[in-house]
Amino acid sequence: MRNKKTVPAAAFAAAAALALSACGSNGDSSANSSVADVYAETKTKAATVLDQPFTKPDLVLTDTHGKEFDLREKTKGKPTLIYFGYTNCPDVCPLTMSNIALAKRALPAADQDKLQVVFVTTDPERDTPVSLGSWLKAQDPDFTGLTGDFPAIQAGARQIGIGIDAPKKEEDGTVVSMHGSQVIAFSPKTDQGYVLYSEDTTADDYTKDLPKLIEGKNP
Repeated sequence: MRNKKTVPAAAFAAAAALALSACGSNGDSSANSSVADVYAETKTKAATVLDQPFTKPDLVLTDTHGKEFDLREKTKGKPTLIYFGYTNCPDVCPLTMSNIALAKRALPAADQDKLQVVFVTTDPERDTPVSLGSWLKAQDPDFTGLTGDFPAIQAGARQIGIGIDAPKKEEDGTVVSMHGSQVIAFSPKTDQGYVLYSEDTTADDYTKDLPKLIEGKNP
């Protein structure tokens, strides 16, 4: 087992542009090396701990009930996982959310109530509050889904080193969304994003780490 090491948040952000996953609605996907892979030597098990945490994104978007959702205000003081993706993704996005949902269900009821899981769409034109809500309900009815103007979403993602591009339609009609596939965990003690997970993180990995993340501890 490796000794625990940390990654500066600035270094993570600088590498994020090289870590976009391409998810196409036709079921094809390709991915460059993720940020966690770029810094593989810094990983302890599934988690990569940042020595300079990210500040929670300053995002005010629309939730699946059509209401304004201030991310910082609504998740203040709560253990929070944030992921940027889209509902028409054929592989990485649904698998990531499913793994988190499975791990959450393994928690005691009180801890399940504490954990906040926020899915921010990278495809707001198609991911309306209604469609996003329906998709997330199949994963976990308590997950928070957010949509809104793409520029605002893109700017919020960049605040935590996540690169996303506007969805593009290919010649065959496939819509491709390029987005970083990392999950960022925010501490309930500091509201800082101090741990990241790559798309390779399994449900078992999250199951092991969530109890510590809920307490604001390093996994």
